[in-house]
Amino acid sequence: MNELLSLKNKNYALSGGTGTLGGSIAEYLVQNGANVLLLGRSIDKLEAKKKELDAISPNSTHIYVVDVMDEDSLNSLKDTIEKDFDQLDGLVNLAGGNIPGATLKPDQTIRDIEVSDTRKVVDINLFGTVIPTTILSELMVKQGFGSVVNISSMAAKQTISRVLGYSMAKAAVDIFTKWMANELASKHGDKIRVNAVAPGFFIGNQNRRLLTNEDGSFTDRGNSIIQNTPMGRFGDASELNGMVHYLLSDASSFVTGSIFDVDGGFNSFSGV
Repeated sequence: MNELLSLKNKNYALSGGTGTLGGSIAEYLVQNGANVLLLGRSIDKLEAKKKELDAISPNSTHIYVVDVMDEDSLNSLKDTIEKDFDQLDGLVNLAGGNIPGATLKPDQTIRDIEVSDTRKVVDINLFGTVIPTTILSELMVKQGFGSVVNISSMAAKQTISRVLGYSMAKAAVDIFTKWMANELASKHGDKIRVNAVAPGFFIGNQNRRLLTNEDGSFTDRGNSIIQNTPMGRFGDASELNGMVHYLLSDASSFVTGSIFDVDGGFNSFSGV
């Protein structure tokens, strides 16, 4: 069992690894002996996260300034990874988020939504997953194995008010996960897998103002979420780590095309 779950000396690329959830996953991976390849656009954020991770496990973190929406940049990264590492064992697509113009305020209607911002949200959440998966999975095809973990959302499961663009993008991530799982397994063998994790509600930089007031109390929206979560609380970022570990490891060798909820029961609760 220990070998099935071992992440030691394996190489995992993470986009969005400097955020709340991604940062926790990156820390967990280096704690478990993995090498982490952090991908991001901000060298300052990447260097700060590398410094944190080096304090846990020196020389286990490698940073690359790359835009996950830029195919040329990703193709160059693919070549660099192939040259510098023996293999790429996994990819975790954490890049994403929302922006104010694509989020309706309580007193607004759909006619007030900023279409251009909504397109940006769809692009980063959907194509920020599609493009790196398509390009970096070429390494997995060449070596004959690998695991891709995408990040979905409760917003893909049912209607979540105010966040239309984010909801559409994450629903598309779900079908892309299933489609790509079929594509890779049927054409390139059973050792290349694609799955997704659907987090429930975790407080991070992108949703903090929606869920909490300046004094730390919950907003009406925050309270509504808690009331519809059987566990009665928001998730802690560390609570995604176990599922990501499972999906990256050989313990999930017969698992592909699946989306796993980590949500405190939110998706199973009817509200009654």
